Amino acid sequence: QVQLVESGGGLVQAGGSLRLSCAASGRTFSNYAMGWFRQAPGKGREFVAAIRWRTWNTYYADSVKGRFTISRDNAKITVYLSMNSLKPEDTAVYYCAASVLYYSNYDVQSSYNYWGQGTQVTVSS
Repeated sequence: QVQLVESGGGLVQAGGSLRLSCAASGRTFSNYAMGWFRQAPGKGREFVAAIRWRTWNTYYADSVKGRFTISRDNAKITVYLSMNSLKPEDTAVYYCAASVLYYSNYDVQSSYNYWGQGTQVTVSS
């Protein structure tokens, strides 16, 4: 089992920045990748960013490329999502996810086995 706890959400004005954190515990040695997804009101959950644990390769949704950065701290077993130039359309609940299996891609929910509880990000115009 892997437990994920997100933090860092909040209210920010458009153009501002936030950094989300996702602390992992449990059987984290078997993680292949971790990712961030988000779900806006009335919409489905969508991919935001992912990082492969062993190769450090990163992946981003087109909507956040150049504005968001995913990173990790091995010692703390924590993944971060640094969000800059935030827009009102970035408003959503952001979820951290972990995969303990190898997949060719990690931009779909089905590639992940464990999920955090979510943290709210609200961007005001």
